[in-house]
Amino acid sequence: MLEASFIHLPAVGPRTEGRLWQAGIDNWQAALDADSAPGISLCRWETLQREIRESSLSLTLGEYRYFARRLARRYHWRAWPDFRHRTAYLDIETTGLEQWSQITVVGVYDGVHVHSFVHGDNLDQLPEFLEQFSMLVTFNGATFDLPFLRRRFRELPLDQLHIDLRYALRELGLRGGLKSIEQRLGLAREGDLAGLDGFDAVRLWEEYCAGSESALDLLCRYNAADVVSLEILAEHAYRELWRRCRGDCPVTV
Repeated sequence: MLEASFIHLPAVGPRTEGRLWQAGIDNWQAALDADSAPGISLCRWETLQREIRESSLSLTLGEYRYFARRLARRYHWRAWPDFRHRTAYLDIETTGLEQWSQITVVGVYDGVHVHSFVHGDNLDQLPEFLEQFSMLVTFNGATFDLPFLRRRFRELPLDQLHIDLRYALRELGLRGGLKSIEQRLGLAREGDLAGLDGFDAVRLWEEYCAGSESALDLLCRYNAADVVSLEILAEHAYRELWRRCRGDCPVTV
């Protein structure tokens, strides 16, 4: 969790953070209570303590932009438990992979309900809906979903914390697409969703445009399965990445 992290502070990298943990300075309060820290001058330590106070206040106020700016993207997963209650698990479907392809469906799971935004129906409501969230979780969103959304909605800031599970899971040795990773972790899809992939999503949209309402229903359910799965994978990634960082230290979600 964020209160055990120091890597967002100026000039603090993994080694310095590790030394702090080993010295028993393993959370912000412990750092504020410590008069000094190993390998850090007193002047610099006082500066870091001021930064920690700012971090603590920002977390209390829920200022996600502070952490989105301060944390390197590869460490945004550390903020997940603290902002889990305001996280959007997001996935888009398109008519193809080209830049000029059209967004057809956007699914957003808020941890309780799946919300579907469909081209030609309610897609234009998406930007206002996303304003309530502090964190986005995607799979390959950094190179696919978010660039498509930025082209479609020029006014959409997308300044939230962002966990791209493609890269977070890759650090754990889980490579490949979303469906193959789900299978490796024992997450099976059943019924008419089993075996569907991105090519089917394109086909289903074409069938809907040709007049099949059932094709749109299946496409939305396929997309909904994706976004619900992202929460399960985010929890797995968080737990395993923290274990890698902290060894046998307890992990809180």
